[in-house]
Amino acid sequence: MASSTMRAAQAVTAGGEFVMATVPVPEPGPGQVRIKVHACGVCAGENIVRLGLFGAQLPRVPGHEVAGVVDALGPGVTAWQAGDRVGIGWHGGSCFVCDPCREGDFTNCVDRTIVGLHYDGGYAEYMVAPQDALARIPDALSFEEAGPLMCAGITTFNSLRNSGARPGETVAVHGIGGLGHLAVQFADKMGFRTVAINRGRAKEELARQLGADEYIDSNEGSAGEALARLGGAAVVLSTVGSSPAQSDLVQGLKPNGRLLIVAADHQPIDVSPDALVFGRRSVGGWYSGNAKDSEETMAFAALKGVRPMIETHPLEQAEAVFQSMGKAQFRAVLVP
Repeated sequence: MASSTMRAAQAVTAGGEFVMATVPVPEPGPGQVRIKVHACGVCAGENIVRLGLFGAQLPRVPGHEVAGVVDALGPGVTAWQAGDRVGIGWHGGSCFVCDPCREGDFTNCVDRTIVGLHYDGGYAEYMVAPQDALARIPDALSFEEAGPLMCAGITTFNSLRNSGARPGETVAVHGIGGLGHLAVQFADKMGFRTVAINRGRAKEELARQLGADEYIDSNEGSAGEALARLGGAAVVLSTVGSSPAQSDLVQGLKPNGRLLIVAADHQPIDVSPDALVFGRRSVGGWYSGNAKDSEETMAFAALKGVRPMIETHPLEQAEAVFQSMGKAQFRAVLVP
């Protein structure tokens, strides 16, 4: 490695802009791996550290959709070698001793760490992470493609494969954006009758190209009622943080159907108990996944041709890209 310093974008003050800085290249400690970052996706989750929430210690380098190459190993690392292509996502490591960990539920570790919040993330040329937090990137995926799969990809793939829906059943994807455009592809490749739900008709053609069998424009009336007219869904995966919209979608569930939420506006969801009791419908959520889940997400994507639609930008534009990520088609990726 030529230099002892590197470029990084940092959250410096709560509520402030991301600021470019020159900082020391981190050294991996025991059980840690240093990654030379080749790409890092831009995600709304960065708002947590940007606003100084969840006890964030600033300054902090954000970024939890990281793809790169193992550059250096700390003492005691057994799982990785220099030159390995690896990714790291939201889940940044587990304690291995709490009850969820002892049950194998590492994602819900009581003392879990979040990349780019509890330690520096991928808006930099290098980063350090625990060896258990890394996922192997298949050769078929570029670094730029792998990055968004480490958060948007794992969230949609992992929630769908654990949703209880079976091939041939109807699965609706609410929102055709950064998460939803991947969810439609995964749902199609998993063998579901896939219904895309979005505001307006602008994304209908694209949604069908990505694998949607049906399309509902939520501007034309109740999306839940429209979904019911199609026979109802075994699962509705909501990738849009809108509690009113999520409330409406419950009526589009068939008996034993499940509304699965992966995005929230942090407001209560108004659901009639009758809708849940009669028909045994349910409303639940899904939270990310661990490194092995990320690895399986990427392996499935490589096998079945699922790819995020991305725009790439230089690391120096981190602030501008974060501010305009809602305009990206569909995921913005920073390249150091």
